[in-house]
Amino acid sequence: MTVEANYERWAGMPRSVSQITEYEECPYKGWLKRAEKVEPRPAAWSAHGTSFHTAAEEFEKSGREMATDDVVRVFQDEYCDGINRDMGKLNDIGQWMRANKGTAVEDLEERYEAGSRQTREYVEYVRENAPVLWHPKKHKRDGVWQVADGTPAIELYFMAEFGGVKVRGFIDQVLLNMDMSRRVRDLKTGSTKSKFQLWVYGLAVNQLYPEEAPVTNGDWYLAKTGKVSRPVKLADADPDEITERIVRMDQGVKAGDFPPRPGFGCRFCDVSYACAFSRR
Repeated sequence: MTVEANYERWAGMPRSVSQITEYEECPYKGWLKRAEKVEPRPAAWSAHGTSFHTAAEEFEKSGREMATDDVVRVFQDEYCDGINRDMGKLNDIGQWMRANKGTAVEDLEERYEAGSRQTREYVEYVRENAPVLWHPKKHKRDGVWQVADGTPAIELYFMAEFGGVKVRGFIDQVLLNMDMSRRVRDLKTGSTKSKFQLWVYGLAVNQLYPEEAPVTNGDWYLAKTGKVSRPVKLADADPDEITERIVRMDQGVKAGDFPPRPGFGCRFCDVSYACAFSRR
């Protein structure tokens, strides 16, 4: 497809939290990735995060019955597959992005070990600390919320609307609080956290499931520490401000407004090698 065709297709698509925050950081980055289709440079942190999420999802969908070693093996297999796929895109690992000191090869090895440990710690955390809710008929019920057909809300897909703009995505987990209200949770292997993300997720779930008890808060499971963050209250969100941010991004894309915003973020930009404005 041509650049123009790619752009038109992107302009007409639903938005996502990652698209919105990326546009706010640097609109030109979105243009390079989605219109010019610049191939992002691989990074071991990407395979690390994706593989951890896959392992956690498999564990949760097993009803938390999967053996710990089997969950760790899911991470390891997914990680190796992901690294191999990325090597097919860029075989020179020295050109890969990395945040840690040392060589790119060392980064790959360290993340394999760290991810294996973090996956094991996640299973241990859930089994020791997951909320148990008492139910008059079932006596106890797991803290993962279930949609109407009984499917656990793990990697829950949503398509909601904010100010006429469709926003879609996948929520890592929707849990039940002890008071039977709901909580959205995002699993993090990195350090970057976004209240905006949790707020959008919470508002979207409340919009799509109005007959259920509301989402009142959200949090992050932080794989680096093996702990859950302090809760973020949905009551602290300003729905009008959130909608304004979403609409502003959507209008910017449709207006063809993609100014570059070079700065510190260029260091971590996966398409900066193709950017004439980069300050790497």
